[in-house]
Amino acid sequence: MARRAFRKHVVICSHGRTRSIPGVRGAGPLGFLLGPPLLTSRPTTITIRLEQPMHDEWSQAVDARSHAADRLTEAARSGKPCEPVRDLIRSVADAYAVQAVNNRRAMEEGRRPVGWKIGLTNPQAQRHFGIDHPDRGLLFADMAFLDGLPALAERFLQPRAEPEIALVLGADLVGGPFTAVDVIRAVDFALPAIEIADSRVADWDITAVDTIADNASAGAFVLGNVPVPLAGLDLRAARVLMTRNGAEVSAGTGAACLGGPVNAAVWLANALGRTERPLRAGEVVLTGALGPVVPVEPGDVFEAVVEGLGSVRAAFAASPDAGAPPASEHG
Repeated sequence: MARRAFRKHVVICSHGRTRSIPGVRGAGPLGFLLGPPLLTSRPTTITIRLEQPMHDEWSQAVDARSHAADRLTEAARSGKPCEPVRDLIRSVADAYAVQAVNNRRAMEEGRRPVGWKIGLTNPQAQRHFGIDHPDRGLLFADMAFLDGLPALAERFLQPRAEPEIALVLGADLVGGPFTAVDVIRAVDFALPAIEIADSRVADWDITAVDTIADNASAGAFVLGNVPVPLAGLDLRAARVLMTRNGAEVSAGTGAACLGGPVNAAVWLANALGRTERPLRAGEVVLTGALGPVVPVEPGDVFEAVVEGLGSVRAAFAASPDAGAPPASEHG
């Protein structure tokens, strides 16, 4: 049986006068220590009042996080978007705890982490969600699709495409704090990328805690195939253009991403550097959207061209027979 903790409250009465000592340490149900001896020549009555145990808020928070994680997991499993989880959790810390629960479940099922995505890198998006910083989500190998090969659109719930710059690390970033120089030295090469954001929450009805709990709305990603070293590149000024079925749908520059993709990577390195999962060599970092996000429909073909990095294509099959497996499933 679990031991219930009570708070002792000692009341000392002497000839009608009351002296109250809260929080007195006890040595048993009736044992207590009053510190220095109480000197009195008058009769003294000592009573002990045991207050009711305080509400266990920690256990309630754990239960709420578990329920939120279950709701998002069931939406992903069933293919049916769920209600937001903000009725169960309120803080960013709670949201990351929910994210950690589901990511741990994914790894227990054999899914392999391969990097991170950074979201909410645009100041306007941050103001919309009422926060002043980006968010992050874990990328798994089965989220990676090959350049130009069709992915099955039905795999996703509510997919949206966005052009990005991916950084691939050649060294660990453990500890910190880190500077831009530290991150630049740790990056092996850059690639053009298209991220497929996907929300398990119905109609994308999300707040900051909803999207963070939902692994930052991570869905999938496609990387270009020509690695480019950072030396000589100005990623902040790099122009990007994304088309859907040949028509322009999104455009921007690297500056749209927290002032530059390296800035976003510095934020992520510092956010993770002292955690149990810091950035490691070989990991992919999707640094954030460089232009407006665009809804995805079956049969769509997106192409993003990033100045200095080349192009990448994300295609979506209209039928199961035309779909390709994730990159991690190719032999």
